[in-house]
Amino acid sequence: MRRRLGDLPVAVLFVLPAAIGFALFYLWPAVRGAYLSLTRYNVLTPPRFIGLENYEKLFGDRLFWNALKVTAEYVVLNIVSQTVISMLLAVLLYRLTKSMVVRGIVLLPYLVANVVVALVWFWMLDFQLGVVNNVIEWLGFDRVAFFGSDLAIPTIAGINTWRHMGYTALLIFAGLQMIPPSVYEAAAIDGASEWRTFWRVTLPLLRPVMALVMVLSVIGSFQVFDTIAVTTSGGPINATRVIYFYIYDLAFNRFNFGYAAALSSVLFVLLAGIAYVQLRLSRAGESDLRGS
Repeated sequence: MRRRLGDLPVAVLFVLPAAIGFALFYLWPAVRGAYLSLTRYNVLTPPRFIGLENYEKLFGDRLFWNALKVTAEYVVLNIVSQTVISMLLAVLLYRLTKSMVVRGIVLLPYLVANVVVALVWFWMLDFQLGVVNNVIEWLGFDRVAFFGSDLAIPTIAGINTWRHMGYTALLIFAGLQMIPPSVYEAAAIDGASEWRTFWRVTLPLLRPVMALVMVLSVIGSFQVFDTIAVTTSGGPINATRVIYFYIYDLAFNRFNFGYAAALSSVLFVLLAGIAYVQLRLSRAGESDLRGS
């Protein structure tokens, strides 16, 4: 006990910078945002307390419900495509190579800034000048309005899948490395095929890692903003106005900070609830490797 108490000042010293940063840049803004959600505030005048009026307003806000629907569509497309491709990529990395160079190449898109990735893809997929549409026309097909039609959300989901799949694949790859080879040897002795081994052995043993991947992916997908701001700005006709972009528009274009803070608070509660349900359903704290 004395030794632990003796180490306490040193431990506090190391933790203090991170704790101060967390309090200043996360905790205090969250508390102030919760307060502003109960006010009418436009920066030019002091906040005026109005109680739950902002929260009552959102029930009749069609733009809010449309933004939530668009966000849900994007989240589903992004999660499905990112998880499937990342799993395939991780298995290929595990089976074919463990080279650090290959891992670096796979992770490279994730290291590029969101805005840069969005701009490059925006230029490549441009209806008039984009190289992709030039190739499509050269092949004899009509040009495709990737950002100006119903394909806008799937296109944005595809761009962000391309950027994040390397990072997600490396997380899954790390989970694959934690599975003992003896488990696969036992499955092979029992005559299990590759496909059956994957579904009955690999996936169950990856459950803690996949729980982490799904929570991070869902929260990150709900927070999509950069790609929308650079490419479509919420158009055409609110078809890509996701919830984050709607909050930004309310706060910094319409200066309705109180209502924007209320939507942010609702989004925080929604994401916390989704993460909690995901972790409970996936039993993230348990592992089938225990006792093996």
